[in-house]
Amino acid sequence: MLIHSLKYSQDYIKLGFFDIIILQKEAIFMEQTSLFDIPKFEPLASRMRPRSLTEFVGQAHLIGEGKILRRMIEADNVSSMIFWGPPGVGKTTLARIIANETKSDFITFSAVTSGIKEIKKVMEDADNNKRLGIKTIVFVDEIHRFNKAQQDAFLPFVEKGSIVLIGATTENPSFEINNALLSRCRVFVLKELSTEEILVLLKRAISDSRGFGNQSVNISEENLSIIAAFANGDARSALTSIDMIITNSSLTEDGSINVTKELIEECLSKKTLLYDKKGSEHYNIISALHKSMRNSDPDAAVYWLARMLESGENPLYIARRLIRFASEDIGLANSNALNVAINAYQASFYNGMPECNLNLAHAVIYLSMAPKSNAVLKAYEKAKHDALNTIDEPVPLHLRNAVTKLDQELGYSKDYKYAHNEKNKIAKMPCLPGNLQNQSYYEPTTNGQEKAIKDLLQSIKNFKAK
Repeated sequence: MLIHSLKYSQDYIKLGFFDIIILQKEAIFMEQTSLFDIPKFEPLASRMRPRSLTEFVGQAHLIGEGKILRRMIEADNVSSMIFWGPPGVGKTTLARIIANETKSDFITFSAVTSGIKEIKKVMEDADNNKRLGIKTIVFVDEIHRFNKAQQDAFLPFVEKGSIVLIGATTENPSFEINNALLSRCRVFVLKELSTEEILVLLKRAISDSRGFGNQSVNISEENLSIIAAFANGDARSALTSIDMIITNSSLTEDGSINVTKELIEECLSKKTLLYDKKGSEHYNIISALHKSMRNSDPDAAVYWLARMLESGENPLYIARRLIRFASEDIGLANSNALNVAINAYQASFYNGMPECNLNLAHAVIYLSMAPKSNAVLKAYEKAKHDALNTIDEPVPLHLRNAVTKLDQELGYSKDYKYAHNEKNKIAKMPCLPGNLQNQSYYEPTTNGQEKAIKDLLQSIKNFKAK
């Protein structure tokens, strides 16, 4: 059953024991399964969803005056595209606006409930509609959750223009979407909203009749800013928060709603950090931690550590990365860094969260302040290159163990010099294959303990060169 509804009047009729609300006729349709199914009150975020580009907040780099996506929409020349961005930045809303502005049918798919059979059926209907001059926009939320077969089902219809596909994803599409489908779509990167943009949405929710415009809400600019900052760039989160806060606020004698800072702090008792332990943000933040330590910035390093731990990251994962960092970015400039990192791993294993947070912070600060050298990394990468790209020469005979009589007859271990029997414990004996005799891999820096190693290595090379 279809009911035209938008305005909620208080007209009732009696039918048996049920009160049926008569809704004023408007242009929006809501589907009901029976006469007695009263539509539930929509969440604030849904009611306040922008209906046009004029109402849309954020993404000025894409839909600002003269920007590429806006020009495509205004020219009714929209092609298949992927919206990549964090939650709550308007991916679904923008797709709906595009469908409305281009007068297209709007169909949504879910990765959880939509199988290949359902996809193909809708695609065939879109193909038939195209012959009638009806355009179809298919919106796939969280397209990265669709498997290869599901994604491939869209491909022929995208290719021949039966549909305009708009996919939304929080993950890097280069890794999560089939190359064949990705090559036929333009990727637009949506950014998280600024605190100022979130404030615009919150003020609109208070003043607009779709929100709390029909009520008197007293809330200060400072308190609105607190809610906006809490949202962390997520418009949906901001609207959900203010909905909860206003709903739970007390009424004054004149019937107005008074929002206090104490209630805001109670409702927003813990900041929900933007973090997905299996998604791209996981890698972004561990990268930020690694690069902050490399740049000897303990403040930033501890902050990124806290972001991960307080979002539920496995502390052993972080500890393993610290072990890698100790060799990759510090190496022999401070060999104790590796010991500190391994100790932090063991402490995290035995203590667990939350007790191990200080063990990891201890290690992160130590690694941040340790002298830096990437000589170990560079030595291995250079050796790896030669191992993969040069002829695999056999091990020199003098470096082979003469285990059998045949080995001895073939010259194994002949001319080998036992370093402990030599002056200065160094033998004048080549240890690299013939084609790499003059190759140098480890080149120590002058940082920390590595300066002494650099001087020692140079003296060894000078001795062997005589």
